[in-house]
Amino acid sequence: MSSSTEGSLPVALVTGAASGIGLGIAQSLAGKGYRVLVSDINIEAAQIAAEGIIAAGGVAEACQLNVTNQAEIEAAIKQAGKVDVLVNNAGMQHVAKLEEFPVDRWKLLLDILLTGPAMLTREVLPAMKSSNYGRIINVGSIHGMIASPFKSAYVAAKHGLIGFSKVIALEVAEFDITINTLCPAYVKTPLVDKQIAATAKEHGITEEEVVNNIMLGPMPKKSFISVEEMCGAVDYLLSPVARNMTAQTIVLDGAWTAR
Repeated sequence: MSSSTEGSLPVALVTGAASGIGLGIAQSLAGKGYRVLVSDINIEAAQIAAEGIIAAGGVAEACQLNVTNQAEIEAAIKQAGKVDVLVNNAGMQHVAKLEEFPVDRWKLLLDILLTGPAMLTREVLPAMKSSNYGRIINVGSIHGMIASPFKSAYVAAKHGLIGFSKVIALEVAEFDITINTLCPAYVKTPLVDKQIAATAKEHGITEEEVVNNIMLGPMPKKSFISVEEMCGAVDYLLSPVARNMTAQTIVLDGAWTAR
């Protein structure tokens, strides 16, 4: 594809895009004609992901991005040139009782899960307002709606992300810019695999018991959410019929929160 053609493509910046949900969304967006910035703190993994997208016929490039680093945020926006779609997906987890929660780790989770999306949104909004178009999708969690023990930082950040999205939706309501939060129950990703082991240790139970009793126990449908389901929700939010869908929390939870 020629550089002139690439320059005319809509641009999507996806954070934490080297694996899991972020990679799935990046691949899906590339398949729909976006030039995708595959951003991740691990640039080598981002490069591999971008190369895979290109091999499949998409347009992508890797981008070094630690969402807690303002200089890297600004560099990523400069590399993008413009951002039509921002997907705030980068994340991490730490499972521990509050009194055993390392202070630096608690602050880091808030920086990655809440401050990072806020600062990225802050950087993309001026150009979105200028072009009168933008779509911002925050990858939240069922833990933005409910709480689980031993996840105080994660739950606090995800609750905050929902509130943040509502505020920004009000601030940009006069423009064709929307901001929404996707809140899935557990998606089977490398992050969740690590969490299974950590939760088993904290509760003193087996990993199978964590999956069956803790993760899927409260969920009537007893199923992990798929990355494809997340991509489908993104597709809807980017479609013309969702132009007035903003400030919303879209919950993919198999009826968990209906109880």
